[in-house]
Parts: sequence; C-alpha cells; structure tokens
Amino acid sequence: MPKFLRIGVHQSNVSGYTSKAWSIRRAGTTVFLKWGAVEVQGVGDARKIYWTIPPREKTIRCRTVARATDYVKDAIARRRHHRYAPLSGNILSRRRRTNSSELEQALSTILFIDIVRSTEKAARLGDARWTQVMNHYYATVRRELRSLRGKEVVTTGDGLLATFDGPDAAVRCAAAIRDAVRTLGLEIRAGLVSSAVKDLIPPATFRFKDRGTHQLKGVPNRWRLYQVDH
Repeated sequence: MPKFLRIGVHQSNVSGYTSKAWSIRRAGTTVFLKWGAVEVQGVGDARKIYWTIPPREKTIRCRTVARATDYVKDAIARRRHHRYAPLSGNILSRRRRTNSSELEQALSTILFIDIVRSTEKAARLGDARWTQVMNHYYATVRRELRSLRGKEVVTTGDGLLATFDGPDAAVRCAAAIRDAVRTLGLEIRAGLVSSAVKDLIPPATFRFKDRGTHQLKGVPNRWRLYQVDH
C-alpha cells in the first residue's frame, strides 16, 4: 500500500513532531484511501509513525481496473506537489493501557492558531525565504507551548492545534505567541474564548469583550464567544 507523509523542511530530520499522512491502495476496480494526523518519533531507520487519532477512510468504486489505476496515479501525483514524501513501513496505532473497563474523562482547553494572510506573504517572499520564516515561526510557537505546558496535536499548513490542562495557560500562550511572532513580521489568529473557558479563568486575570453568540462550523448549537481584550 503506497503511504505518504507530509514533511516540511523544518521537520525532515527531527523527532516528536506532528504532521499529516495518507495511504492509498487498489483492489481490482476499488480504491481505498486512508488519511489523518500522525506523530513522528525517532529519525532515520528508527523512525516510527503513529496515528494521533483513528484515521479517516474512504472507498471509491471505479467500475473498471483502468479507471481505478488512473485514479491512484492522479491522487499520488496531486499530493506529491504538496510536499508529501513516500513513507515505508506501517503507520502504527497506539494502544492505551487502562486499569478499568471505564473510560477516564479529562477536561482540556483547545487552542488553534494560524497566520493571517499567509498565502499573500508566501507569494511575496518566495519559497526559499518563506521556508526560513516558517522554520522560525514553528520554533517560536513550540517554545511558547513548552513554557506553558501545551501539547501540540497537529499542524495544518500554517496552523497549529494544541491542548492545555487549564484555560488560563491556553490564553496566556496565545497572547505570548502573538507577541513573539510579530518580530518575524507575522500576525496570527487564535480561537475565540467560549463562555465555558471564560468562566473557568479566575476573575481579573484577563479582560473579555462579549462578541455575541455564533454558530461554529461542525459544532452543534450556538455558542457565546469572547475576545481577550488587552
């Protein structure tokens, strides 16, 4: 089964980063796709790739072997233009140890950030210079995550998803990243604060501006959101 891993220049020879991976195989006239977020541990021959969550899967029935073969070739060609590199070996699933049959619940705060007008900036700077900027950007973001004990979940192009044990650390990290990347000439967007997050933060820690209720994409119901006001 052909497998591919998305690797940036800043991730080509390091361990402990998150990325994207996908695989494709053909069985007669049917094509099977699998893709999702992965965690990379180790480098070189010792490198192992783990799905961070169960991957998404899709089945395409092409009616003829020729169409199925062409579908696979086209899919591989398209994705290789997005810095996907061939991956040998299996993408592994982590087995979690449990002491009881019941699942343990934990409360986490989710932070998502991305760069404002990144496409325009990349076009203006060119590939070589933009790669350098992105190297510094991810190094800066990960430094702030470490300092506030955030856990990186996945990167999405110029975006990053992280989790925190407490909402206070998540908001502080977003503000720290915003200030730090300005030295690179970048501005970031960070997820708005929900009412649940606001209520869990001690009073007077931050000032919040009510932005009303909103329907979030892929999330049921409407949510009251707040902007951190500095």
